[in-house]
Amino acid sequence: MTYNIIGTGSSGNAVMLGEHILIDCGVSWKQLAPLAKDIRLVLLTHQHGDHFKAKTVARMADERPMIRWCCCKWMVPLLMDAGVDGMKIDIASPGFSLRYDNLAVVRPEEVMHDVPNCCWHIDINGHKVFYVTDAGHLQGITAKDYDLYLIEANHTREEIKRRAEEKTARGQYSYEYRAAQNHLSFEQANDWLVNNAADYSRICYLHQHRDKGGA
Repeated sequence: MTYNIIGTGSSGNAVMLGEHILIDCGVSWKQLAPLAKDIRLVLLTHQHGDHFKAKTVARMADERPMIRWCCCKWMVPLLMDAGVDGMKIDIASPGFSLRYDNLAVVRPEEVMHDVPNCCWHIDINGHKVFYVTDAGHLQGITAKDYDLYLIEANHTREEIKRRAEEKTARGQYSYEYRAAQNHLSFEQANDWLVNNAADYSRICYLHQHRDKGGA
């Protein structure tokens, strides 16, 4: 199973699975345009601007009107506001699968964040993929022996504590502890993977934090 990380992190998130499936649309149209002609299905997670860029969605809906958009109910109004034809939107319910013939079977599960959000289980011709970002934890979620895990590893507990303490010492506002409540750490990701990944599984860490200026 091939994948292409178009963007990950606070500057914008979008990942291509194979040639035809896009997960999240939080990057510019310029970044997506070279791949757009092959996209057949877009899976969305949540409303934050680094995962859902309305201008890009509008442009894609105009340029590629046959694309199917698959999301949970909380994303439907945003898609329609961006100009996506409601007949092109498939509403997925957490825990239930949708089948796209000759393409994939997809299933969302709700994850904890500061807005409604989901992860995705994706089966492409027998190749199983798990995608999750912007999650406070993965308690109660399993994805055993998948071929590919695209999983957030936003920070380590040690670095989040260090950054918060340094900012506090400088009299600056520290968002780190709040951010840590809504984003998986390396430790959380790895603890979960130990109980889910197989020896043959491939793992790609996403949404890794970088302070501006390299701090």
